[in-house]
Amino acid sequence: MQHPADRAGPGAAPLAEAASRLSSSPSFFVFCLSLVVAVFAVHIVEVGVRWQLFAGDCMTAVTLLLLALLKNSELRAERAVQRKLDAIAAAMPEAQEGPPGKAHDDLRSAIRPEDEI
Repeated sequence: MQHPADRAGPGAAPLAEAASRLSSSPSFFVFCLSLVVAVFAVHIVEVGVRWQLFAGDCMTAVTLLLLALLKNSELRAERAVQRKLDAIAAAMPEAQEGPPGKAHDDLRSAIRPEDEI
């Protein structure tokens, strides 16, 4: 099974991209902040142990999901940078030899300057 970071092309990991966008949104921050406040409220009000365990389990689940998402995002960014460096390294000798060829096309697709416009 191939890791999502190793899949080539734009949009190769749409679930990871969507999760990354969601977790960096202000609404997700408000959700996490409210979860933390709820955990404190459960402990301050001194409700039953079951609710305290449930609140702690919710915090643990969110933490683990965010850790997995962070690691996935880090790996995808690292692989993207490496693909760009490989394309630059391949295009440099080609540029010295003559007209642009396959390495130049690979470099343009790795950098994707049209996405920044």
